[in-house]
Amino acid sequence: MSEVSETTPQPPHAPHLGGPAPHPGPPHPGPPLLATPVPGPPAPQLAGPGFPQPVAPPATPVQQPVPVPHPPAADHPAAPQPQHLTPQPPAPQTPTPQTAAPQPATEAPRTLQYRFDGPEGAPVLVIGPSLGTTWHMWDRQIPELTQHWRVFRYDLPGHGGAPAHAAPSVAELADRLIATLDGLGVQRFGYAGCSIGGAVGADLALRHPHRVASLALVASSPRFGTADEFRQRGVIVRTNGLEPMARTAPERWFTPGFAAAQPAIVEWAVQMVRTTDPGCYIAACEALAAFDIRDHLGRIGVPTLVLVGAEDQVTGPAEARTLVAGIPDARLALVPGASHLAPVEQPAAVCDLLLTHFSTAWQDAPTAAPAALLVPGPATPAAPFAPLAEIAPAPDAPEAVGPQRESRHQRGVKVRREVLGDAHVDAVNASADPFTEDFQELVTRYEWGEAWSRDGLDRRTRSCVTLTALVASGHLEGLAAHTRAALRNGLTPAEIKEVLLQTAVYCGIPAAGAAFTIAQSVIQEETTPPA
Repeated sequence: MSEVSETTPQPPHAPHLGGPAPHPGPPHPGPPLLATPVPGPPAPQLAGPGFPQPVAPPATPVQQPVPVPHPPAADHPAAPQPQHLTPQPPAPQTPTPQTAAPQPATEAPRTLQYRFDGPEGAPVLVIGPSLGTTWHMWDRQIPELTQHWRVFRYDLPGHGGAPAHAAPSVAELADRLIATLDGLGVQRFGYAGCSIGGAVGADLALRHPHRVASLALVASSPRFGTADEFRQRGVIVRTNGLEPMARTAPERWFTPGFAAAQPAIVEWAVQMVRTTDPGCYIAACEALAAFDIRDHLGRIGVPTLVLVGAEDQVTGPAEARTLVAGIPDARLALVPGASHLAPVEQPAAVCDLLLTHFSTAWQDAPTAAPAALLVPGPATPAAPFAPLAEIAPAPDAPEAVGPQRESRHQRGVKVRREVLGDAHVDAVNASADPFTEDFQELVTRYEWGEAWSRDGLDRRTRSCVTLTALVASGHLEGLAAHTRAALRNGLTPAEIKEVLLQTAVYCGIPAAGAAFTIAQSVIQEETTPPA
């Protein structure tokens, strides 16, 4: 049975609690965490008897202004499946989707667009997408997963036709997911997420540990690159739209051989990005820029599978090993022949790994949870896991200390980096010496820890004021850095132009002319998409 909601939760079902039924059939032979690429022609295939055609998109979507692309069939005949993957029966016919009534506007931002697949009585497995994709990126895993779990998939805001209520942080996305599940009566669940979807799962395991029974982090990281690169991506989208991101998506998501052999799938991926709301995409970039749980990994207390494509250039094996080293009960799965979207590029291998993990590493609810809500699943014999690389022991947890108020200097460092960027602040710090370090300390505390940290104005407005003040005072040496900051804070080039035109009236033509020259150079550098 499949259900779809575009805006609001379905009427509540009974809570889905406890562990899943054991995976039927003989145990998977061979090392359980070694995923072998699908054999056959040089490029991996996505169609064939082992993996049926994708789940069809909703027949009558609600509030869905653009078509939601879903993966096409592969271009070549299907290759034989790995011997250790249990063959799947043909996909059942997808029933007409059931949609919920429209949600009031005041409530819409609190929940996420979602769909259910699988039997109502089974334990719930939540699956999260990556940035720029929709729930259809998991279509090839659904026929097998729904034999054991009731699979809940969701779309990020503004993705796949979902309402464009931007979420400013990973924690906000997790809160909306929890609110959606609460409305459905789902209290305890397994969770698997790709990229930003993995970040949501890690946040849930940290802030709602009693809700998560088992966790799989796919192509994820405790910190996604640098804050600068994600904020720069937001600047490019704000100026040029999503076309630059769509054009470069295939090289980020797929191995070159796969992209060359599967042009239909590449085009499907590009269309997913093009149909995303730009504002929600920018907000997700900001959320990833601020996401950093490196110091908190030791508090993730559920069994965790860290799955990564061996050729992933976005969040690769190095980031995966950082997760495994920090999470006490984590194992590594390296998928050969896959890049960032491993579930699309190597669907059989990823499905097999998820089946093995969630069938053998599903924790019962903590004893602190109400006993009446616990419905234990049948006992499942534990299967040993062996990571593919030597993994350092988790670091000793620091001694517990009481909450401390953030110092003015700490707040200043944080805001200064968010506004001006890590590269700028690192360069300033590197050039400091005993003669200037006290001045930099003053700037950090007074300018950034005080004025820029106040709540009275948002950062866009503060950037407008700062640009005007620099032109008026003739301190144009700081204009380049603050033009970059204005772009990062959400001003468009057109808005910066208006600010400088206003300064021409009140600060003088010569000063504004010099400012236009500086700002034009910075804007051209910052907003030019990568080749």
